[in-house]
Amino acid sequence: MTDRASPAVRVDGRNARAERSRAAIVEAHLALIGEGDLRPTGERIAERAGVSLRTLWTNFKDMETLVEASGEQVLRQQEAAHRPISRALPLAERVEAYCRQRARLLQLIAPAARAAQLREPVSAALRRKRLRHVDRVRAEVEELFADELDRAGAGREQLVHALVASSMWPSWSMLRDGLGLGVQQARAVMARTVAALLADPGPR
Repeated sequence: MTDRASPAVRVDGRNARAERSRAAIVEAHLALIGEGDLRPTGERIAERAGVSLRTLWTNFKDMETLVEASGEQVLRQQEAAHRPISRALPLAERVEAYCRQRARLLQLIAPAARAAQLREPVSAALRRKRLRHVDRVRAEVEELFADELDRAGAGREQLVHALVASSMWPSWSMLRDGLGLGVQQARAVMARTVAALLADPGPR
């Protein structure tokens, strides 16, 4: 008797192969961006992933869906690299720990963030990802500096906005790419800014 796989097994096998192909394509896309190819073509992505161009577009209907999947992967990488910081630490230590972590995470996403700057004006997916990044940073700021924010009174929302803005990619890009600072120098500027904002959190 011929041993044939059941339809369910065949379907599971196809699904597993499709998932491997999708993962390889996303990995190839991010690898090319990391090497400085900020707008890789489908042909270059497929070649790097070791799949046919047809396989690429079978798994992703267009570049926008691939960009969205790659953005999700970057968010997962950030989440995995994030480490909680204790609210019990003195303010100076919280600021230092926060800025050290923000610098590390911003360096992690730097290639993807530079690529996103080129596509975001025409990419709804990238705009959604940016807003999710903002929400994550805002949530951390509100948790880690809750006591200082409570003392800000009517200026609380303004202070939150200032803290978030000073520790997001556009500010980091200005420090690193615009001013040409090294990572340690840029982190020190961020820490000085955050510390100054929190030193007198009263209303403005």
